[in-house]
Amino acid sequence: MPYVTIEWFEGRSGEQKQEIAEKVTEVLSEVGGMPPDQVWIRFVDSPKSNWAMGGAIQGGGDGALGPPD
Repeated sequence: MPYVTIEWFEGRSGEQKQEIAEKVTEVLSEVGGMPPDQVWIRFVDSPKSNWAMGGAIQGGGDGALGPPD
């Protein structure tokens, strides 16, 4: 049984997550040959301020990527 973790910036709607879950499940089921009910998906939503890229904390006050203001 595959466990899929999707880590990303917060801000996606429940509808977006539902569509992604359906499509990821479909691909793993079709290509990987396992029943859809055996595909587990976990979404981990984090604020940009919890991420750093290139040594810079993301999510400045204006919501853009880059060092905080």
